[in-house]
Amino acid sequence: MHTVEALDSLILFRQKPDSLLRRLMSSEEAIRVAAQGELVALAVENGWQGDLWRCCIARELVSSENPFSLAWERRSGGQDTLKALALADMKLFFELVSAPPEGGAWPLLRNFRHESRRTADRASFMAFSGELAAAGSPEGLLDRLTAFYQTQGVGLLGMGQVFRARRTGDGAELVPVEDRPPVRLADLVGYRQQKDLLIRNTEAFLRGKGSNNVLLYGDAGTGKSTSIQALVNEYADQGLRLIELYKEQYDLIPDILRQVKGRNYRFLLFLDDLSFEENETSYKYLKAVMEGGAEAPPENVRICATSNRRHLVREVWSDRGDVEHNGDIHRSDTVEEKLSLASRFGLQIFYPAPTFEEYQQIVSALSEKAGMDLPPEQLRAAAATWQVRSGSRSGRTARQFVDQLEH
Repeated sequence: MHTVEALDSLILFRQKPDSLLRRLMSSEEAIRVAAQGELVALAVENGWQGDLWRCCIARELVSSENPFSLAWERRSGGQDTLKALALADMKLFFELVSAPPEGGAWPLLRNFRHESRRTADRASFMAFSGELAAAGSPEGLLDRLTAFYQTQGVGLLGMGQVFRARRTGDGAELVPVEDRPPVRLADLVGYRQQKDLLIRNTEAFLRGKGSNNVLLYGDAGTGKSTSIQALVNEYADQGLRLIELYKEQYDLIPDILRQVKGRNYRFLLFLDDLSFEENETSYKYLKAVMEGGAEAPPENVRICATSNRRHLVREVWSDRGDVEHNGDIHRSDTVEEKLSLASRFGLQIFYPAPTFEEYQQIVSALSEKAGMDLPPEQLRAAAATWQVRSGSRSGRTARQFVDQLEH
């Protein structure tokens, strides 16, 4: 078994002083035992099974954002000095895989089993972890690693699919969203034309063709946010990623763009329920980011927003007066500036409230999916009564009705 000092010979895949792998290899028993507890917690959180020693090594390899891994993620790696340096590092990792630790809790940790919901993004990691034992040589290990970079990516952005932003002292930190609804576009009943427009734009974006920022607007509860959330479930395996931002986080966008620029993924900045009141001015900042700023967004980023109103900025009658003596002299210019925010979205898709018959179709589809066997006439009458009492008719209303029936 190698000592922890062996990790100091790594060049590209350097280990931080407090890395989990380094602590698992520590000469101090207390540090090793604490690290084993952390390894178990990671396994439970991420759905790891089997040999946790290999999982730990696999985690270090797939999460290391270095010049070599980023080049292969962009599919621009080749037979160069970077690959020679990476191969030198793989010799140590191959030896670590071939000579796992023994004694103590390791017999249990190398045959770890627990009930888990293994998601698609975790399955790819587990498959790579299993391949480590079959690599056969440092060269074989490197071949498997570069293949993973090319198909799955590297680091946080490679393993995650949906992210939220968290403000830090240095800017923005992207945090993966682990538990999210497994919704698909087919789950949204109706709105075929709207979904087709969204699919065509997204697929063009993924191919690097002409695509637009998207605004989904219309009545509440009609499936606008669901459509965006479903997109990443449909296209994550093709490199689509979603970053959800709140209104008070728009100043973080430049730092987020810096982090994702040049990565081999396509990012949707998701602005849910986008609207601004009369006295808010952050819409000007958003306009500059979308178009006309000093630096245009990277080509691998599009903004996707939902709103209950098309013009996004609430307009009041006082905006209509062309000349005023207090405030802006030419108020019509202010109106145009406000309304021009929507024009920054090249694709605007309207989600209207369903008709009564469409609402009943949604109820029927949801109840069938839920396995209910109510007579159609009884279901129809109850759904009609529910939408009258709720004061609205939408997909959300239909979902709430079906959920109530299941109680």
